[in-house]
Amino acid sequence: MSNQQQKVAVITGASQGIGAGLVEAYRKLGHAVVAVSRTISPSGDPGTVTVQGDIAERATAERAIAAAVERFGRVDTLVNNAGIFVAKPFTDYTLDDYHAVRAVNIDGFYHITQLAIARMLDQGGGHVVSITTSLVDNADARVPSVLASLSKGGLQAATKSLAIEYATRGIRVNAVSPGTIKTPMHPEETHEALAALHPVGRMGEPGDVVDAVVFLENAPFVTGEILHVDGGMSAGHRA
Repeated sequence: MSNQQQKVAVITGASQGIGAGLVEAYRKLGHAVVAVSRTISPSGDPGTVTVQGDIAERATAERAIAAAVERFGRVDTLVNNAGIFVAKPFTDYTLDDYHAVRAVNIDGFYHITQLAIARMLDQGGGHVVSITTSLVDNADARVPSVLASLSKGGLQAATKSLAIEYATRGIRVNAVSPGTIKTPMHPEETHEALAALHPVGRMGEPGDVVDAVVFLENAPFVTGEILHVDGGMSAGHRA
């Protein structure tokens, strides 16, 4: 077990893209990390424990929080980064699409956040950050995305509700609302079209979202915030 004073971050969707960047960033901050993903491999870093499993299943959330407590003694931060995005016209969604998005985006958030906050209450404080999408607030007909709005919009509402519920108990709850980020989720041949969706004329980089999460981590007077990191999408549209 590590030094009980070392802070510990649990990060979901941690195997690639934004999640992998978050693991690296929290290690640089000096945190121990529990990295959760269906496809993650064991880490050679003694400050990083990996938990392989589907975050939609409560058993995975239980194993992740247990790993943090058993290995490092505490849970200080949870970053809900895991998510599924399926862009289709509303009437083209299948029940499989619906169940998959709901399972990861909503059930996954619910299970691990409930367990993490329970631990944070015992410790006297903590921080929860969820990654959502700018499409929740700024719908775009070029990217039909009702399931993203339904699920990630729920996370944004939950962020504000939890922030108020636990404001006097040392637990902050925030969210980062990105535009389209250049990750393996988006094939390179789509990048030009996706870049054009943003007023700044480019896609975001994983580091843009990581930097926003780190800002929130180091902002003790900020809670209930939905921080847009979206290349201007939340401000409006160019002609």
